[in-house]
Amino acid sequence: MTQPTRPRPVAPLDLLDVDSLLTEQERDVQRTVRRFCSDRVRPHVADWFAAGDLPVRDLAREMGGLGLLGMHLQGYGCAGTSAVEYGLACLELEAADSGVRSLVSVQGSLAMYALHAYGSEEHKQEWLPRMAAGEAIGCFGLTEPDHGSDPGGMRTRARRDGPDWVLDGTKAWITNGSVADVAVVWARTEDGVRGFVVPTDTPGFTATPVPRKLSLRASVTAELALDGVRLPAGAELPGARGLAGPLGCLTEARFGIVFGAVGAARDCVETALAYTAEREVFDRPLAGYQLTQRKLADMTVALGTSMLLALHLGRLKDAGRLRPEQVSVGKLNNVREALAVAREARTLLGANGITLDYPVMRHASNLESVLTYEGTSEVHTLVVGQALTGHSAFR
Repeated sequence: MTQPTRPRPVAPLDLLDVDSLLTEQERDVQRTVRRFCSDRVRPHVADWFAAGDLPVRDLAREMGGLGLLGMHLQGYGCAGTSAVEYGLACLELEAADSGVRSLVSVQGSLAMYALHAYGSEEHKQEWLPRMAAGEAIGCFGLTEPDHGSDPGGMRTRARRDGPDWVLDGTKAWITNGSVADVAVVWARTEDGVRGFVVPTDTPGFTATPVPRKLSLRASVTAELALDGVRLPAGAELPGARGLAGPLGCLTEARFGIVFGAVGAARDCVETALAYTAEREVFDRPLAGYQLTQRKLADMTVALGTSMLLALHLGRLKDAGRLRPEQVSVGKLNNVREALAVAREARTLLGANGITLDYPVMRHASNLESVLTYEGTSEVHTLVVGQALTGHSAFR
């Protein structure tokens, strides 16, 4: 009697035929970034993570050559892609490592977006072409040691001194901070919060790398200190008034995270599928056990629904209809689900799952930071709650 033919396994996102929802151009962008990550990031990222460093300038120049930096912005050397294309790029970058995606997000969706949306024409001409090419690195100085979720409480001050501005204060957890050429710094003035373009070679500006990180280790993180930093009047971002400026930048960055978290989850699911297919326990593949298949099924459902949510939000953004609370839904759900997937994948890999020979523990560690930055899960929960009830629970 012949044995029945075993069904051919399907890739996790093929289960919902997600590829059919993408245009050929979107698929081409995704393939290009995936190739770049396979060739340039994946062979080295475990060593970068172990060393607690990232070759930011080398990677930025290569990413600039591919058009990945500020890719969703128009003009000034930027690629001008769609929101979905940018999201798919973030997905592939974070499938390699969250720190690599953070480099691109901070450069393009925070520093470059701030200059593009709120800067003067002089700011744009001076910085954006070089930043798009990866020749200049930017960072975004908003978070402070005592004011993360409540940026309105910032203590960094900018005061007038004749025609100049003088900045004093400290910013914390700043990605790219110690390698940046320019910092977009937010400070309180007599007229409210304002943004400033600060070349990092300005006297009084220092950036100190954050040591002993256990997460986002393949990323450069720094503390910025501004001690009497004197800037000309033209350093102010003329289009930003109040907290709406930096919060608008954060919404841009959170959108990339919505897709990026899907990439981390996908890499964990694919790793778990490959490992359990090869790993034998009690003389049969681990993948053949019911408990294993339940875990794999739950992980894949979480991945698929997160991907569909990301695509929906991307289509809304391209149509000009995406609202900040919808981005909060995406970040809240997709990062939370990705972290759960990474933890479950680790259990399937057993002791092997805690080593850098496999990516799942690295993803789980990184996602602990992604869960917190660009708005904690608690903050995004309250944003959604306010949208539903009309009542603010922040104060």
